[in-house]
Amino acid sequence: MNIDSSHVLPALRTTLFVPANNERALNRLAELSPDAVIYDLEDAVAPDQKTEARETLRSHFRAHRKAPFQRIIRINPLIGPHGTEDMLAAVACLPDAILLPKVEEPSEVLTLADALSSISNAAAFRIWAMIETPRGFMNLSVIAELGRAPASRLTAIVAGTNDLVALSGITPGPSRSNLVPFLAQMVMAARAGGLSVLDGVFNDLGDQGGFVAECAQAAALGFDGKTLIHPAQIEPARSAFTPDEEARREARAIIEAFDDPENAGKAVLTVNGRMIEHLHRDAALRLLARTGETASGKKE
Repeated sequence: MNIDSSHVLPALRTTLFVPANNERALNRLAELSPDAVIYDLEDAVAPDQKTEARETLRSHFRAHRKAPFQRIIRINPLIGPHGTEDMLAAVACLPDAILLPKVEEPSEVLTLADALSSISNAAAFRIWAMIETPRGFMNLSVIAELGRAPASRLTAIVAGTNDLVALSGITPGPSRSNLVPFLAQMVMAARAGGLSVLDGVFNDLGDQGGFVAECAQAAALGFDGKTLIHPAQIEPARSAFTPDEEARREARAIIEAFDDPENAGKAVLTVNGRMIEHLHRDAALRLLARTGETASGKKE
Protein backbone atom coordinates (compact mmCIF):
# COMPACT_ATOMS: atom_id res chain seq x y z
CA MET A 1 0.00 0.00 0.00
CA ASN A 2 1.18 3.48 -0.79
CA ILE A 3 0.82 5.58 2.35
CA ASP A 4 1.54 9.29 2.21
CA SER A 5 3.32 9.92 5.51
CA SER A 6 2.51 13.63 5.38
CA HIS A 7 -1.03 12.78 6.46
CA VAL A 8 -0.08 10.24 9.13
CA LEU A 9 0.42 11.27 12.74
CA PRO A 10 1.80 8.82 15.33
CA ALA A 11 -0.46 7.00 17.75
CA LEU A 12 -0.78 9.15 20.88
CA ARG A 13 -3.87 7.69 22.54
CA THR A 14 -2.21 7.44 25.95
CA THR A 15 0.44 9.90 27.14
CA LEU A 16 1.51 9.48 30.74
CA PHE A 17 3.01 12.27 32.87
CA VAL A 18 5.82 11.11 35.19
CA PRO A 19 7.75 13.38 37.61
CA ALA A 20 11.37 13.45 36.46
CA ASN A 21 12.63 13.14 40.05
CA ASN A 22 10.52 10.10 40.97
CA GLU A 23 12.93 7.20 40.50
CA ARG A 24 10.35 4.60 41.52
CA ALA A 25 7.90 5.83 38.88
CA LEU A 26 10.65 6.05 36.26
CA ASN A 27 11.76 2.48 36.91
CA ARG A 28 8.18 1.22 36.71
CA LEU A 29 7.80 2.50 33.15
CA ALA A 30 9.35 -0.73 31.84
CA GLU A 31 6.20 -2.53 33.03
CA LEU A 32 3.80 -0.14 31.29
CA SER A 33 2.69 0.33 27.69
CA PRO A 34 1.55 3.91 27.03
CA ASP A 35 1.98 5.39 23.57
CA ALA A 36 4.11 8.16 25.05
CA VAL A 37 5.58 9.35 28.34
CA ILE A 38 6.11 12.97 29.37
CA TYR A 39 8.99 13.24 31.83
CA ASP A 40 8.07 16.32 33.81
CA LEU A 41 10.69 18.83 34.95
CA GLU A 42 8.12 21.59 35.41
CA ASP A 43 5.03 21.50 37.67
CA ALA A 44 5.75 18.08 39.18
CA VAL A 45 9.14 19.16 40.54
CA ALA A 46 9.57 21.67 43.36
CA PRO A 47 11.92 24.63 42.66
CA ASP A 48 14.57 23.40 45.10
CA GLN A 49 14.58 19.95 43.46
CA LYS A 50 15.09 21.01 39.82
CA THR A 51 18.83 20.29 39.73
CA GLU A 52 18.38 16.86 41.29
CA ALA A 53 15.53 16.09 38.89
CA ARG A 54 17.67 16.88 35.85
CA GLU A 55 20.41 14.55 37.06
CA THR A 56 17.90 11.80 37.88
CA LEU A 57 16.48 12.13 34.40
CA ARG A 58 19.89 12.01 32.72
CA SER A 59 20.77 8.89 34.72
CA HIS A 60 17.51 7.23 33.74
CA PHE A 61 18.03 7.89 30.04
CA ARG A 62 21.62 6.66 30.22
CA ALA A 63 20.35 3.40 31.70
CA HIS A 64 17.45 3.11 29.25
CA ARG A 65 18.69 4.08 25.81
CA LYS A 66 15.50 2.91 24.10
CA ALA A 67 11.86 2.56 25.04
CA PRO A 68 8.75 1.04 23.40
CA PHE A 69 6.97 4.40 23.63
CA GLN A 70 7.66 7.96 22.55
CA ARG A 71 9.61 9.94 25.13
CA ILE A 72 8.92 13.63 25.69
CA ILE A 73 10.51 15.90 28.28
CA ARG A 74 8.54 18.85 29.65
CA ILE A 75 10.92 21.66 30.52
CA ASN A 76 10.30 24.90 32.37
CA PRO A 77 9.66 28.07 30.34
CA LEU A 78 12.83 29.28 28.67
CA ILE A 79 12.42 32.77 30.07
CA GLY A 80 12.47 31.48 33.66
CA PRO A 81 15.40 30.50 35.89
CA HIS A 82 15.31 26.80 34.99
CA GLY A 83 14.39 26.72 31.30
CA THR A 84 17.84 26.79 29.71
CA GLU A 85 19.29 24.17 32.07
CA ASP A 86 16.23 22.00 31.49
CA MET A 87 16.65 22.29 27.73
CA LEU A 88 20.31 21.29 27.88
CA ALA A 89 19.48 18.34 30.13
CA ALA A 90 16.68 17.30 27.78
CA VAL A 91 18.96 17.44 24.76
CA ALA A 92 21.49 15.23 26.54
CA CYS A 93 18.74 12.64 27.08
CA LEU A 94 17.91 12.41 23.35
CA PRO A 95 14.10 12.31 23.69
CA ASP A 96 11.65 12.27 20.80
CA ALA A 97 10.33 15.72 21.67
CA ILE A 98 10.52 18.59 24.14
CA LEU A 99 7.25 19.90 25.61
CA LEU A 100 7.24 23.65 26.11
CA PRO A 101 4.73 24.74 28.79
CA LYS A 102 2.53 27.81 28.94
CA VAL A 103 3.10 28.78 25.32
CA GLU A 104 1.49 32.14 24.60
CA GLU A 105 3.24 33.36 21.45
CA PRO A 106 4.64 31.70 18.30
CA SER A 107 7.98 33.34 19.11
CA GLU A 108 8.38 31.06 22.15
CA VAL A 109 8.27 27.96 19.94
CA LEU A 110 10.62 29.54 17.41
CA THR A 111 13.08 30.54 20.13
CA LEU A 112 13.29 26.94 21.31
CA ALA A 113 13.56 25.71 17.72
CA ASP A 114 16.44 28.11 17.05
CA ALA A 115 18.20 27.02 20.23
CA LEU A 116 17.86 23.36 19.26
CA SER A 117 19.16 24.09 15.76
CA SER A 118 22.39 25.37 17.27
CA ILE A 119 23.00 22.09 19.11
CA SER A 120 24.62 19.38 17.01
CA ASN A 121 22.82 16.35 18.46
CA ALA A 122 19.37 17.96 18.52
CA ALA A 123 18.67 17.80 14.80
CA ALA A 124 15.77 15.34 15.05
CA PHE A 125 14.05 16.75 18.13
CA ARG A 126 10.43 17.80 17.79
CA ILE A 127 8.58 20.39 19.86
CA TRP A 128 5.22 20.02 21.57
CA ALA A 129 3.42 23.14 22.81
CA MET A 130 1.19 23.24 25.87
CA ILE A 131 -1.70 25.68 25.66
CA GLU A 132 -2.83 26.47 29.19
CA THR A 133 -3.35 30.23 29.57
CA PRO A 134 -6.02 32.57 28.22
CA ARG A 135 -3.39 34.44 26.16
CA GLY A 136 -2.07 31.19 24.75
CA PHE A 137 -5.57 30.16 23.80
CA MET A 138 -6.28 33.50 22.09
CA ASN A 139 -3.10 33.04 20.03
CA LEU A 140 -3.72 29.37 19.40
CA SER A 141 -4.39 29.66 15.68
CA VAL A 142 -1.11 31.43 14.90
CA ILE A 143 0.81 29.08 17.21
CA ALA A 144 -0.69 26.00 15.56
CA GLU A 145 0.03 27.37 12.09
CA LEU A 146 3.72 26.84 12.88
CA GLY A 147 3.02 23.16 12.23
CA ARG A 148 3.13 24.00 8.53
CA ALA A 149 6.70 25.29 8.87
CA PRO A 150 9.17 22.39 9.34
CA ALA A 151 11.78 24.72 10.83
CA SER A 152 9.49 25.32 13.83
CA ARG A 153 9.72 21.60 14.78
CA LEU A 154 6.19 21.86 16.18
CA THR A 155 4.27 18.58 15.90
CA ALA A 156 1.74 18.53 18.76
CA ILE A 157 -0.53 20.69 20.90
CA VAL A 158 -1.34 19.64 24.47
CA ALA A 159 -4.35 21.09 26.28
CA GLY A 160 -3.42 22.28 29.77
CA THR A 161 -6.97 22.25 31.08
CA ASN A 162 -6.12 22.57 34.78
CA ASP A 163 -4.28 25.86 34.36
CA LEU A 164 -6.71 27.12 31.74
CA VAL A 165 -9.65 26.61 34.09
CA ALA A 166 -7.82 28.19 37.03
CA LEU A 167 -6.59 31.22 35.09
CA SER A 168 -9.80 31.88 33.16
CA GLY A 169 -12.26 31.40 35.98
CA ILE A 170 -14.30 28.96 33.89
CA THR A 171 -16.35 26.43 35.82
CA PRO A 172 -16.15 23.31 33.64
CA GLY A 173 -19.68 22.19 34.53
CA PRO A 174 -21.22 18.74 34.05
CA SER A 175 -19.37 16.77 31.36
CA ARG A 176 -17.10 19.82 30.92
CA SER A 177 -19.94 21.49 29.03
CA ASN A 178 -18.50 24.97 29.58
CA LEU A 179 -15.09 23.88 28.31
CA VAL A 180 -16.23 22.05 25.19
CA PRO A 181 -16.23 25.14 22.90
CA PHE A 182 -12.59 25.82 23.81
CA LEU A 183 -11.57 22.18 23.46
CA ALA A 184 -13.20 22.00 20.03
CA GLN A 185 -11.28 25.09 18.92
CA MET A 186 -8.02 23.44 20.03
CA VAL A 187 -8.77 20.47 17.81
CA MET A 188 -9.63 22.69 14.85
CA ALA A 189 -6.48 24.77 15.25
CA ALA A 190 -4.31 21.66 15.53
CA ARG A 191 -5.85 20.13 12.41
CA ALA A 192 -5.34 23.38 10.51
CA GLY A 193 -1.66 23.20 11.43
CA GLY A 194 -1.31 19.49 10.70
CA LEU A 195 -0.59 18.74 14.36
CA SER A 196 -1.45 16.03 16.83
CA VAL A 197 -3.61 17.27 19.71
CA LEU A 198 -4.01 15.81 23.19
CA ASP A 199 -6.71 16.43 25.78
CA GLY A 200 -5.83 17.52 29.31
CA VAL A 201 -5.64 15.33 32.40
CA PHE A 202 -8.46 13.94 34.54
CA ASN A 203 -7.68 14.57 38.21
CA ASP A 204 -10.09 12.36 40.15
CA LEU A 205 -8.42 8.94 40.30
CA GLY A 206 -11.37 7.55 42.25
CA ASP A 207 -13.90 8.33 39.50
CA GLN A 208 -13.25 5.67 36.87
CA GLY A 209 -16.66 6.17 35.26
CA GLY A 210 -16.06 9.90 34.92
CA PHE A 211 -12.64 9.27 33.39
CA VAL A 212 -14.02 6.84 30.81
CA ALA A 213 -16.79 9.30 29.91
CA GLU A 214 -14.29 12.15 29.52
CA CYS A 215 -12.10 10.01 27.25
CA ALA A 216 -15.13 9.18 25.09
CA GLN A 217 -16.00 12.86 24.93
CA ALA A 218 -12.45 13.81 23.91
CA ALA A 219 -12.38 11.13 21.22
CA ALA A 220 -15.71 12.40 19.86
CA LEU A 221 -14.32 15.95 19.76
CA GLY A 222 -11.44 14.73 17.61
CA PHE A 223 -8.55 14.58 20.07
CA ASP A 224 -5.86 12.03 19.24
CA GLY A 225 -5.56 10.96 22.84
CA LYS A 226 -5.43 12.03 26.46
CA THR A 227 -2.69 13.01 28.88
CA LEU A 228 -2.69 10.81 31.98
CA ILE A 229 -1.53 11.10 35.58
CA HIS A 230 -1.65 7.45 36.70
CA PRO A 231 -0.86 4.08 35.09
CA ALA A 232 -4.39 2.85 35.90
CA GLN A 233 -5.70 5.31 33.31
CA ILE A 234 -3.71 3.82 30.41
CA GLU A 235 -5.95 0.94 29.36
CA PRO A 236 -9.31 2.76 29.61
CA ALA A 237 -7.90 5.63 27.57
CA ARG A 238 -6.38 3.30 24.98
CA SER A 239 -9.75 1.61 24.57
CA ALA A 240 -11.59 4.91 24.16
CA PHE A 241 -9.22 6.25 21.50
CA THR A 242 -8.76 3.01 19.54
CA PRO A 243 -11.16 2.66 16.59
CA ASP A 244 -13.07 -0.63 16.59
CA GLU A 245 -12.36 -3.39 14.08
CA GLU A 246 -15.26 -2.43 11.81
CA ALA A 247 -13.95 1.13 11.50
CA ARG A 248 -10.42 -0.13 10.81
CA ARG A 249 -11.69 -2.55 8.17
CA GLU A 250 -13.56 0.24 6.41
CA ALA A 251 -10.48 2.48 6.54
CA ARG A 252 -8.34 -0.22 4.93
CA ALA A 253 -10.94 -0.71 2.20
CA ILE A 254 -10.96 3.02 1.40
CA ILE A 255 -7.17 3.19 1.15
CA GLU A 256 -7.00 0.02 -0.95
CA ALA A 257 -9.60 1.41 -3.34
CA PHE A 258 -7.63 4.58 -4.01
CA ASP A 259 -4.37 2.64 -4.27
CA ASP A 260 -5.79 0.28 -6.88
CA PRO A 261 -4.06 1.10 -10.21
CA GLU A 262 -7.43 0.76 -11.96
CA ASN A 263 -8.64 3.78 -9.99
CA ALA A 264 -5.65 5.99 -10.74
CA GLY A 265 -6.69 9.55 -11.43
CA LYS A 266 -10.22 9.13 -10.11
CA ALA A 267 -11.47 11.75 -7.68
CA VAL A 268 -14.57 9.88 -6.49
CA LEU A 269 -15.07 6.17 -5.83
CA THR A 270 -17.73 3.92 -4.35
CA VAL A 271 -16.71 1.63 -1.49
CA ASN A 272 -19.27 -0.64 0.16
CA GLY A 273 -22.05 1.43 -1.38
CA ARG A 274 -20.68 4.71 -0.05
CA MET A 275 -19.32 7.54 -2.18
CA ILE A 276 -15.82 8.52 -1.08
CA GLU A 277 -13.30 11.20 -2.05
CA HIS A 278 -9.61 11.70 -1.33
CA LEU A 279 -10.47 13.45 1.93
CA HIS A 280 -11.91 10.13 3.11
CA ARG A 281 -8.59 8.43 2.31
CA ASP A 282 -6.76 11.03 4.42
CA ALA A 283 -9.19 10.42 7.28
CA ALA A 284 -8.71 6.67 6.93
CA LEU A 285 -4.94 7.07 7.20
CA ARG A 286 -5.31 9.12 10.36
CA LEU A 287 -7.69 6.58 11.85
CA LEU A 288 -5.28 3.69 11.28
CA ALA A 289 -2.35 5.74 12.56
CA ARG A 290 -4.13 6.07 15.91
CA THR A 291 -3.46 2.36 16.41
CA GLY A 292 -0.01 2.36 14.80
CA GLU A 293 -1.49 0.38 11.91
CA THR A 294 -0.85 0.67 8.17
CA ALA A 295 -3.39 0.11 5.41
CA SER A 296 -2.28 -3.53 5.14
CA GLY A 297 -3.37 -4.15 8.72
CA LYS A 298 0.20 -4.47 10.01
CA LYS A 299 1.50 -2.73 13.11
CA GLU A 300 4.44 -0.41 12.56
